[in-house]
Amino acid sequence: MAERFSQAGRCERVVRDQRGFTVAELLAASVVIGIALLALLQTIPISAYGIQEGSQQSTAVFLANERMEQVKNAQWAAVPLADTLGVSASATVAPVNAAAVTTFPDESPMAAPYAGFTRQVRISDCNVAPGCGGVQKPDMRQATVTVSYAPMTGVGGPAAGATKSVVVTLIISQKCFRATSAPLADCT
Repeated sequence: MAERFSQAGRCERVVRDQRGFTVAELLAASVVIGIALLALLQTIPISAYGIQEGSQQSTAVFLANERMEQVKNAQWAAVPLADTLGVSASATVAPVNAAAVTTFPDESPMAAPYAGFTRQVRISDCNVAPGCGGVQKPDMRQATVTVSYAPMTGVGGPAAGATKSVVVTLIISQKCFRATSAPLADCT
């Protein structure tokens, strides 16, 4: 590198060697960049799995909450006597009301676009031992909605034999509709 002075009196450096990169330097840089890109490519399946898992779990929570809203809106009243909520005879049976009608049948699999999910509702009578969380009351029932799905693996396929579930539970109290002048003792 040489120095020269311009007409304004400033010192300017002149680069005489303008060869650029050698082939060896280009190959070394290509190898380093290639290794970095390979490392980044290996994270794509893991990221895709995380996105898919989040999507499936969000959908399962949505489906469970949707059914729980339907359960909450079912009629179960003492006065007048009405029961469209029902009770499950066991943990494997869908709830049935007094007229022997299944109130919330199992959905296995669910209709499109949720064909990869199953949904079931179980309603326990809190008056039967051991009760609901240790509480035994004749005017309470515990509703449990379970939505299950087959999770995806890191390579994009369904996990063999594996299922994941989202469970939403709610204690429901029997409603009592009475005239405004009726005393509280009219409802049990």
